[in-house]
Amino acid sequence: MILDVPDEVRNKVIADGNATWLDELPSVVESLAGDWSLTIGDTLRGGHAALVVDATLADETAAVLKVGVPGTRRDLTFEATALRLADGAGSARLLRDDLDRSALLLERLGPAMYDVVPDPATRHDLLCDVAARFWRPVSPLVDLPTGADRAGEYCDLLPRLWEETGRACSEATVDDALVCARRRRRAHNERHAVLVHGDVHDLNALRAADGTFKLVDPGGLRAERAYDLGTIIRCNPDSGDDLRARAERLAARTGVDATAIWEWGTIHRVVGGLYSRKIGFQPFGDLLLAQADHLTQ
Repeated sequence: MILDVPDEVRNKVIADGNATWLDELPSVVESLAGDWSLTIGDTLRGGHAALVVDATLADETAAVLKVGVPGTRRDLTFEATALRLADGAGSARLLRDDLDRSALLLERLGPAMYDVVPDPATRHDLLCDVAARFWRPVSPLVDLPTGADRAGEYCDLLPRLWEETGRACSEATVDDALVCARRRRRAHNERHAVLVHGDVHDLNALRAADGTFKLVDPGGLRAERAYDLGTIIRCNPDSGDDLRARAERLAARTGVDATAIWEWGTIHRVVGGLYSRKIGFQPFGDLLLAQADHLTQ
């Protein structure tokens, strides 16, 4: 089997010292296709942590096969858990999984919201609505990281990313994000936590057959709703709107505290900007960091 592996995936795998995975990948996909009676189609592009290809089941059901790169199995486990809990409400439906082979078979969806809804403010409102369909109570016994866990990870990650990117933003910007992360870690409350997606943006929301949108690639967290709304604050750093006003509008639409939304937005903006700068995802990274520096002047 010959596979079209995107450069972003290939470069990550090689940079991480896992080039042999590329040699093994065709046989893995071929074995999955045989076990699940799949016809493999075109490669889908846009990410760097998995090979994603169109697939068709024996009954003509259109699907997507996702095979994670080395080191992503735990994340794929959280993704599969989140997709099972959502059961197609607000997210792509999980059709099959084989975590030993880091593989998920998913409902195939249409184009991204970014490509079919021209107005950014309309996209932000729609993202609120699709996130709200995804949110649902989840037991603390379910093996998912919490918002407090993630905030703690960001407290460790932010200073390291800042140094690794040559201090790509002001120290005040990093300090502001750290203060916000510490506040959100302390604010975590299991009684109010729900299943959240973790990366709600207009390229992760795809059009379903009924014309609504569904989310893909959930991180899978047990956290406050503001976590997801904060990623919407991070969206479209070139749109030129007032981010405080955006936070207030999302708060009014969802009934979620505007301060919590703002603080998660600050965290996501700085972490996202520094990480994007590190992996060369531009101009998005520099736009986020310029925006963050402006807000902390």
